[in-house]
Amino acid sequence: MNGIVNYSSLMGRLGYWLFAAPFRGRFYRIGAVFSQMVRIGVQAIPMAALTALTIGAVLAMQSLDGLKSLGAESRVPELVSLSLFKELAPMLMAVIMIGRSGSAVSAELGTMRVSEEIEALEVMGIHPVSYLVVPRFLAMMVMMPVLSIFGIYMGLLGGWIICEGALGMGTSFYINQALDSVMLEDLNAALIKSAVFGFLIVTIACNTGLHVRGGAEGVGKATTASVVYSLLAVFVANAILTALIFF
Repeated sequence: MNGIVNYSSLMGRLGYWLFAAPFRGRFYRIGAVFSQMVRIGVQAIPMAALTALTIGAVLAMQSLDGLKSLGAESRVPELVSLSLFKELAPMLMAVIMIGRSGSAVSAELGTMRVSEEIEALEVMGIHPVSYLVVPRFLAMMVMMPVLSIFGIYMGLLGGWIICEGALGMGTSFYINQALDSVMLEDLNAALIKSAVFGFLIVTIACNTGLHVRGGAEGVGKATTASVVYSLLAVFVANAILTALIFF
């Protein structure tokens, strides 16, 4: 119950600093937002690229194995593209961001809490949500959709490598098949999922980090809790969003 109350309180304060405070002349730090975009998103690109590339290649190999018996090898690009757009790319990037960036945010804020740095900010008249949470929130909301688009591209590249190597499929044919199979609605669905996942990841990470108790051991427990809760929230949100889009 305390966790729900703390999370709701954080949402209210975050909403104030995002939407109300700027109209009262209290702005967040733009430079800090770009700094967090680099730490949260840009530095995650190598891991995201390798993960999406291998998943796209594996997806193409598995599809090829099943479709070859039906004489439908030409449908492999379509299957890879639809899987990446509708499901795999947003989920893969969300899992990467949870394990890499979400846990880091929770650990950073938790360490600041147990070392009383957050209390020091409050003594100096600096609101912790404005100074610490808002830049991380905005950075995650920008970088999560960007990484999902990047993941789609790398996944399609992995599928192309397999189709080119195993089938001798021409690049233009692969691209046409992959893109003709998806619609603008599929891209919109991927972006919506990414935004929702990013929101859940960063708010859960910040909430657990800001309410750490118990020194270094508490930081470790909070980081673990952040990862577990974020994974559960993303999986549940994905099921709900998929059902809404499907129906």
